[in-house]
Amino acid sequence: MSQRRARTNLVHGGTRRSQYNEVSEAIFLTQGFVYDTAEQAEARFLQAGEDEFIYGRYGNPTVAMFEDRIALLEGAEDAFATASGMAAVNGALTSLVKAGDHVVAARALFGSCLYILEEVLARFGVEVTLVDGTDLEAWRAAMRADTRAVFFESMSNPTLEVIDIAAVAEIAHAVGATVVVDNVFSTPVFSDAIAQGADVVVYSATKHIDGQGRTLGGVILGTKDYIRGTVEPYMKHTGGSMSPFNAWVMLKGLETIDLRVRAQAESALKLATALDGHPKLAQVIYPGLASHAQNALVQRQLGGKGGTVLSLEISGGQEGAFRFLNALEVAVISNNLGDAKSICTHPATTTHQRLPEAQKVELGITPGLVRFSVGLEDVDDLIGDVTAALDRV
Repeated sequence: MSQRRARTNLVHGGTRRSQYNEVSEAIFLTQGFVYDTAEQAEARFLQAGEDEFIYGRYGNPTVAMFEDRIALLEGAEDAFATASGMAAVNGALTSLVKAGDHVVAARALFGSCLYILEEVLARFGVEVTLVDGTDLEAWRAAMRADTRAVFFESMSNPTLEVIDIAAVAEIAHAVGATVVVDNVFSTPVFSDAIAQGADVVVYSATKHIDGQGRTLGGVILGTKDYIRGTVEPYMKHTGGSMSPFNAWVMLKGLETIDLRVRAQAESALKLATALDGHPKLAQVIYPGLASHAQNALVQRQLGGKGGTVLSLEISGGQEGAFRFLNALEVAVISNNLGDAKSICTHPATTTHQRLPEAQKVELGITPGLVRFSVGLEDVDDLIGDVTAALDRV
């Protein structure tokens, strides 16, 4: 079977078995590797072979299995696994640009992503222009001859704007810019970002890939030349690589990600539909609803799947939002997403707290906005939990 389908690759892809022929992938908990001779060590440091390893920061058999498997799912030539999702964002961008380069990015981003752009890259001489990611004319107007890269979340956190990957990629490629897409909310199950024009895709594996709130991790995907020629030298010298144990957890997560994400998205649509028009809600934001501003794009880009997260604009501002959060009995209050457990977050006071108030207003992160990541609980229990909590607002 030369062309295995995605769910088969999620179970078997990239597997390396030791001499013991174990069923479950082995965890190679080692910081280094032994060489038979000094000459062999010299040769490996000069040019490591396809399945040869040197040091934990450079690579590891368990980590390599995860990289191979996620690359198969994403349709990428190669991948580099990182210590966290933000290590992936930082590594993808910082390894790519230098002082004097120009980057164009969507304005609606996770707070830490904005920090990388506005603080880290700017500090080292990279000019960053932020635009409305849904406005293609804004992307065109921002492009320059020295634009080295564009960066955006294919579905933004937490306001769930959906950006046209193919259209932005066409605009960026016209000036020779590299398209870097944070694809967490779209998920590797529903999105086909590389086929749609993305050059580089990053994930926080902490989210749907693990899916059970256990470990941190991230991954950068792209061409072999980019991953091994640009990303790997930067990551191995700056120390942002994934641990073997975390890679093993992520491998186990990939075995079930297709089943989990599809079930969560189905429940998210049912929950959003049940809540749409609720008197205690000023707005239900869910890309799978026909009322969503980019729903037509969702049909084309994500096969009609709106993802696993919805955002609710609670009446009564922060006080109303806190009353709602504190009344939940099934969903938990935390700041992760993509978990088997439903998780509720108040972005204005947590994940996006550091943003100035004017920027929060511009991004639509209001005092009443709550982000709801739908888990694997019975959807009727979730609907009952949320509606009961809304009664307390």
